[in-house]
Amino acid sequence: MSSFMVLAAPALILTTVFFVSWAWSMLRNYAAARTIGVPVRVVPFSPFNPFWSLVDRKLTLLLRRLPFVGKESSIIRYNWRGWDIEDRWRSHYEMGDVFVIVTPQYNMVQLNNPVSTASVFKRHTDFPRPVWVNDVLGVFGPNISCAEGQSWKTQRRVATRCFNEANNEIVWSETLGLADDMLRYWCSKTTVKSSAQDIRTLTLNVLARAGLGKSFKFQGHEEEKPIEEIHSMSYRESLGLILENCIVILALGPKTLAFLSRYWLPFKLKLVNEAVISFQTHMTTMYEEQKHAFAAGEESSDNNLMTLLVRASQEAANEESEGLTESEIYGNMFTFNFAGHDTTAHSSTFSLYFLAANPKVQDWISEEIQQVLGNRHLHEIDYRADFPRFKRCLAVLYETLRLYTVVPAIKWTGDQATTLTVGDKTLKLPPNTIVLPSYCSIHTDPRYWGSDSLEWRPSRWIKPGSTTTHKPGDEEIDMNLRSVFLGWSEGTRDCPGKKFSQVEFVALMVGLFRYWRVDPVKKHPNESIEAARRRVLDLIRKDSGWVLLLQMLHPERAPLVWRKV
Repeated sequence: MSSFMVLAAPALILTTVFFVSWAWSMLRNYAAARTIGVPVRVVPFSPFNPFWSLVDRKLTLLLRRLPFVGKESSIIRYNWRGWDIEDRWRSHYEMGDVFVIVTPQYNMVQLNNPVSTASVFKRHTDFPRPVWVNDVLGVFGPNISCAEGQSWKTQRRVATRCFNEANNEIVWSETLGLADDMLRYWCSKTTVKSSAQDIRTLTLNVLARAGLGKSFKFQGHEEEKPIEEIHSMSYRESLGLILENCIVILALGPKTLAFLSRYWLPFKLKLVNEAVISFQTHMTTMYEEQKHAFAAGEESSDNNLMTLLVRASQEAANEESEGLTESEIYGNMFTFNFAGHDTTAHSSTFSLYFLAANPKVQDWISEEIQQVLGNRHLHEIDYRADFPRFKRCLAVLYETLRLYTVVPAIKWTGDQATTLTVGDKTLKLPPNTIVLPSYCSIHTDPRYWGSDSLEWRPSRWIKPGSTTTHKPGDEEIDMNLRSVFLGWSEGTRDCPGKKFSQVEFVALMVGLFRYWRVDPVKKHPNESIEAARRRVLDLIRKDSGWVLLLQMLHPERAPLVWRKV
């Protein structure tokens, strides 16, 4: 008995300390939230708690099945990542345009007012981005996502010079070619279950070409051979492994991963460690080549991101303004790859499945593609002349991001209290308060989007009247909707790769839907095609959630089939 007490006492003490600390944090944050003067909801765990993030969705689904747990309790409604996708504008209709969720870590102000949201993005000094959220992205070096002050200004200035039209031309031509190859692979299959994986491959190949100047042939999911040799990775293979396993890398860091791989890590994680080493080696080699070429006065004709980063940084240094260090170039290259891969891949996957469920929208964008391109071949398509005309294709992306915003931006008050006007109220927000624009509510609020706000309808983005006065390809995007659309972060810290992603997406649509259409595969012979399309929409609605970003969790459950028209 005494030995049991000796063992149990430390655990009891630690549990008591944890509970007291948790209770004190909850009381302190609740008191601070009450001073704001808006409705308050309390949840026991923070979404920034990594341990809770591992179980929140599954545990919430389990709790919902228990008869004694109220379905309207805060832990059921608000304490899991993705609650806002299910909730949409319901909570704001119940509580108004602003309410606070209290957690033991931070208070989170949920904001549904577009004017107030615009104010938050404009007042970057009062509402900075909490860079600690992105600190894990610094595993390969300092970068624009986790920089502040003068360091951020320097990196932003250099990054802006890299994401230019010359690089966008590379993105455009590479995506068109890869989309054609991917379509050939899909059309060789009676059913395609690997749409999401194949789109990830395409976006990875685009990044390899636009980022480091390395072109790779498209290989479908079933064609790709597993990497079995530890010391023979190409740049694309190493980057692909890193992006597939970035949770492990971001959690442990390259140094810890390298240390553990010497001893007991399984072969797969040893491969991940080798991918990290290989990726760093490829970047170092390219960096040294570009630096020496610049020093020798050799002008590179290739406008990939690494070349542009080195060139812009060296030019800045020569102009007696600050350039980037070598580690900052590596850090930003990883951030560009990380941010540009999954965001485009997930939004493209959402769009593909929405299109599979909406054949009329496929015909609608195909009409535009045919009008703009005529009988021209792929190599005759001119990015600078043609891309601006694909308004309907761009509308598909806008509409998808409206309903499923892959990367919502976060703001906070920092270490200073500040005020925020919401409607006719001026609220005083305490220090260390998270401010979350309620994307899922703002993007679906019937006050701004009409009675069909929950319907995926890309044509809403085409300016009223332009469909009757202009032919497809000459229509205009309705800019009035942009005031209530937050598909990309706004303000001074907006997304530098915004047009990069738009160009890639539009090129993908052009490559896929010029001559072809996609349908869901029927589950059984008696299922109608209309029922199959409803099933796809149901899969999007019920089986989307957060991993690192918002994504379809199991798109393979709805196989697709392609047909020529």
